[in-house]
Amino acid sequence: MKNTALTHVYAPQTALLFVAVVSFLTPAMSHAQAAAWPTKPITLVVTYPPAGGADTMARLIAPKLSEVLGQPVVIENKPGASGQIGAAIVAKAVPDGHTLMLDASSFAVNPALYPKLPYDTDKAFRPIGLIALFPNVLLVNAQFSAKSVADLVTLAKARKDAVTFASSGNGSAQHLAGALFESAAKVEMAHIPYKGAGPALNDVAGGQVPVFFGNLASTLGHIQSGRLRALAVTSAKRSPILPQVPSMVEAGVVGAEIYEWNVILAPAGTPEAVVQKLAAALQKALESSEVVARIAQLGGEMQKGSPDAAQSFIRQQMALWARVVKERGIVLE
Repeated sequence: MKNTALTHVYAPQTALLFVAVVSFLTPAMSHAQAAAWPTKPITLVVTYPPAGGADTMARLIAPKLSEVLGQPVVIENKPGASGQIGAAIVAKAVPDGHTLMLDASSFAVNPALYPKLPYDTDKAFRPIGLIALFPNVLLVNAQFSAKSVADLVTLAKARKDAVTFASSGNGSAQHLAGALFESAAKVEMAHIPYKGAGPALNDVAGGQVPVFFGNLASTLGHIQSGRLRALAVTSAKRSPILPQVPSMVEAGVVGAEIYEWNVILAPAGTPEAVVQKLAAALQKALESSEVVARIAQLGGEMQKGSPDAAQSFIRQQMALWARVVKERGIVLE
């Protein structure tokens, strides 16, 4: 009976002591994990196919991360379902910092377009950092009558659906850029979806459809050749590679700022000390002259910031596209 009584008296103090010791040791354990990490090659899952924009960024950044971290960074392309397949794999990966994901702006769009995702976008990942923002450009066929954004708005306001714009399909980046423009400029245009950006761009260049919202890097050749005319870039300021083209705000449309972007994420639960070490490695990689030059060549705006800043940006983008998709009644077919 004495032993039982003693157990009842002293167990709470023992439990409190245990909690205190664990609380004291946890930060030290986390830092020890970060000091030892990485202990093996790092897998960087890219949610899009080889040779695309996301893959280009991955192959640019991976060698630089490897140099900083002292371990190979192995790229694995897991394309499909607007990035969902690769994201689902990473969401279920062991959160030890050895599996990462490089995704694109569709990451923030998918929650608005797909009723059920195989992961919780806001809770299943811990952002490491943004890489760059790539503005779109509002393009028209060279023979189209609109010579400015104001001209285009005037034509579009004359009659609902009087102006058509092409995209690579419902819910695509081009479709969403057009929808955001409609919302900001308070116009109604007719959306013409194609099976891919290539056919859409060819028809715009050929004059079958007058308007296209394209990625600056992939459409620059058409602009330089004179096949397409750039009316505005969707960045906050003019692009250094198209200095003669106004920003959308300069052209008179506020609220149509849009970018395609890339971000590196880790599975939720990755130790915070490892997250911070990864973030520091990414920032160092972004300082490489090779990386800086290539992103500038593609018309991108380098992003250097903390994991929390990346998280805030992603949440803002999720809120933006949730609003636009709802307002414009965008559904996938």
